[in-house]
Amino acid sequence: MFKKIIMLTLGLALALSACGRSPSGNEAAPLAPIKLPLGYIPNIQFAPMYVMLEKGFAREQGLDVQLEHNVRETDAVALLGTGELTFAVVSGEQVLLSRAQGVPVVYVAAWYQKYPVSVVTKAEQGIASVTDLKGKTIGLPGLYGANYIGLEALLASAGLSDADVTLSSIGYTQVESLATDQVQAVVGYAANEPIQLRAQGYDVTELRVADFVHLASNGLVTNEKTLAENPDLVRRMTKAFVQSLEYTIAHPDEAYEISKKYVEGLADLDESVQKEILAVSIEFWQAERIGFSDMEAWKNMQSTLLIMSSYTEPVDLNAAFTNEFLP
Repeated sequence: MFKKIIMLTLGLALALSACGRSPSGNEAAPLAPIKLPLGYIPNIQFAPMYVMLEKGFAREQGLDVQLEHNVRETDAVALLGTGELTFAVVSGEQVLLSRAQGVPVVYVAAWYQKYPVSVVTKAEQGIASVTDLKGKTIGLPGLYGANYIGLEALLASAGLSDADVTLSSIGYTQVESLATDQVQAVVGYAANEPIQLRAQGYDVTELRVADFVHLASNGLVTNEKTLAENPDLVRRMTKAFVQSLEYTIAHPDEAYEISKKYVEGLADLDESVQKEILAVSIEFWQAERIGFSDMEAWKNMQSTLLIMSSYTEPVDLNAAFTNEFLP
């Protein structure tokens, strides 16, 4: 009897000990360090990435993710190409432009399901359709980037081109330029300029590019070397990325509170405006399958870039993106 009690006690101790071990039976492996450039300054629109850190989705996948703001897209893509970075958040157009130049980047998860650029006008202008833009002066930061590409795709959807409008490079002064009637329309982000203008009391009309043409937008990007040599890392990073998007979409108020820790001064800004920015952003992230990338969007993006003569020979779209690593 005494011997049986000892054996039972020993068995229980071994069972409890086993519960605390990692699957390999060894100490937990150290977290894999990941630098993740986002571009731009900390902003409520990056809420899913703050959620990734705060809710532990990255750590659950064995990843120590460090967010890096103020890194230009072109720099992030160049570092991905040389292998100095393993991941970055990059726009769809930059993926194609880079691959056209031989940079081996690959898009593995969509963040924005819809292209987030809009043309905004004062309602008094009476611009209700894309064709109404003909003959108008349109302000945009410059002839580069997502604003310009979105405008070109929007005009092309109605059979228009730059020759049908007057483009004015106004820097990032869209709100002021439209408010003071320096231009008749401006190009900006749907989750930014239209919301700011309405908050200031202006009645505006918005033509969202996504309502007229489906384009590949921002998402999680890696490189061919990482895909070939460490597909498990890509799978784990993609899972954490998608979980963070899903959680933010389902819990926007909590995501907003989490963001206060990462966005300096957020608590001092107009909460109704900031929450609307997040709500509109979520509209662009939502999909039946979060993270899924659509071939039609990539074809349309490539067609737009070819029309703009951004490059001359089509790139292989099947090599530019993949849905293989989505959870």
